[in-house]
Amino acid sequence: MHVRTWADRINNLREINTLRNQIFVGFTLTMILVLIFAGAFIYGEVSVLLKQSAEKHIQQTAIQANGRLDVLLEQIDSLTTQVVTDSYVQKLLLKEAKGMPSNFNERQSLLQIANNYMAYSAGISSLELYTLDNRRLFPLDDASIKRISMNALTQADERKGRIAWVGIDPRVPDTVLAIRRINLLDNSYLPGGYLVVHVYREYFNMYESEAEKEKNPFRSRELMLLSDSEGNPIISDIDDEAAKAVLAQTGSTVTLEQESMLAVRQHSKLADWKLVLLMPVEAATEGISVLRTAIYVSIGIAALAFLLLTLPLSTMITRPIQQLMRSMRRARFGGLRVIPDGPNYFQTLEINELNNTYNQMVTHMNELIQVVYEKEITQSRTELKALQAQINPHFLFNTLEAFYWSLEEKEESELAQTILAMSGLFRYVIGSAADNDERVTIRDELEHAQRYLQIMKMRLIDRLHWSIEADEQLLQVPIPKLIIQPLVENAILHGVESRISPGSVTIRVFSVKPGFATIAVIDDGVGMDGEALAKLMQSIEGVPSKEPRKGAGVAMSNVQRRLKLYYPNTGERGSGLQIDSKAGAGTTVSFDITIPPEGDGLS
Repeated sequence: MHVRTWADRINNLREINTLRNQIFVGFTLTMILVLIFAGAFIYGEVSVLLKQSAEKHIQQTAIQANGRLDVLLEQIDSLTTQVVTDSYVQKLLLKEAKGMPSNFNERQSLLQIANNYMAYSAGISSLELYTLDNRRLFPLDDASIKRISMNALTQADERKGRIAWVGIDPRVPDTVLAIRRINLLDNSYLPGGYLVVHVYREYFNMYESEAEKEKNPFRSRELMLLSDSEGNPIISDIDDEAAKAVLAQTGSTVTLEQESMLAVRQHSKLADWKLVLLMPVEAATEGISVLRTAIYVSIGIAALAFLLLTLPLSTMITRPIQQLMRSMRRARFGGLRVIPDGPNYFQTLEINELNNTYNQMVTHMNELIQVVYEKEITQSRTELKALQAQINPHFLFNTLEAFYWSLEEKEESELAQTILAMSGLFRYVIGSAADNDERVTIRDELEHAQRYLQIMKMRLIDRLHWSIEADEQLLQVPIPKLIIQPLVENAILHGVESRISPGSVTIRVFSVKPGFATIAVIDDGVGMDGEALAKLMQSIEGVPSKEPRKGAGVAMSNVQRRLKLYYPNTGERGSGLQIDSKAGAGTTVSFDITIPPEGDGLS
């Protein structure tokens, strides 16, 4: 039985993870993703269009239905206007208003008038005529207007002669009640009575015939709901409880018996009624399922076609590269060799350019190998000579020590102390060659500055006076090495040596803010004006200047960079050097350092 090794598995993975397979898979996945996104976009857009189309259709239907409702209401309004302005009705109510009750024959005559007007509209169930003292003149009985609710009478009075649609008559649920106050034309339009109209609820059915509904697929799925001002259904294709539940909902989509319905609402200003048309959302978007199937089929066909086309395309792209790889492998075993031009090995401009670039790289690398080989020989010889010429620093220290003891024997103590200071100076500086930024204590830095001042004192004699004032509690604070001596050197060079009379240099170490220490180097030299100070700060910050300041070397700039590196944020004054100077008043160069918490100093 053959057992596959890890090497075999790795080789198989390498064979799978080829450029050809990557191009094949990458192109195929890209096209499939593009097709999916395009299909999703088209599906979403068409779905929205179908839904908007359905909403637009149902909206148009609702507007038309509301228009038909207004026509029906206007017919009743026009008919009742004719009744209340009829000359006989006006004459009879005026007589009643003057206190002369109507007799039976006069009331009997109202029957003919009511029948004549009711003949013009099949929707009116009955007409009733009442006087202001709650007596009914027509029909011929003794019923009182009190059978009508006071709310309905109030609505009629508020309408001041216009018809008031009260709603469904609680005594006759199949009819809708409307009341109109009768104003007497010959009595200054004073109220003379009330006209009560009962209209069949079916009169407000605005659907066309069943045959016409079946011709329109959308109309066959529509439901209509008409309610009065109190929210009671007048005409409804659903039961009253479901209708009230729909009326209580808001928004363009409502839920009817766990089914989502598109809802379009219209309001009739004539009767303060609400018309609602409903259509199932599924009916509005029933074409989406067909669209979804078409998109799925299109994506599948396109993906299959692209899959079949991508395989030969990836082979055509990668074949020249594979030929180049084989040439490079052969060159690896025999050293770097230029690939000879063959008869049409590379058919594309890019592959030809890659071949030429490889040949140029091989030629250049062979040249570099020769140059590196020669440089290594030269460097070996140079290092040998440098090793032979190297002076051991300890030999220099021992020599200075010999000078010191020789001067002590000759009782040249002052010169001996200078030699001793110079030896300590060299030890301090040379000891930092391995790491110029190692930390020391402020005490070490002040001792180094003191040795430097001693040496300069010997050179300047009485022209230099110096002092060091330091807070004893700050002497153990860590500080970067060689950070104070360059400032002292600058103070002597530009402060003391630039004046004829003796000068002084003072080093102060103090703390004015908890957590921070200030180190200042003060001289009483000639100072500088604002322009010279600005140029000096530019030089220290490394800003190029057309007129560089004499003596502004790299020492101050180096100190500035190291301070900003070690102390990037030292309070209100900012990090780095702070220079205060005025012409003829000396110069103060200071900087702030942070005091680490106890236990975080030098180890």
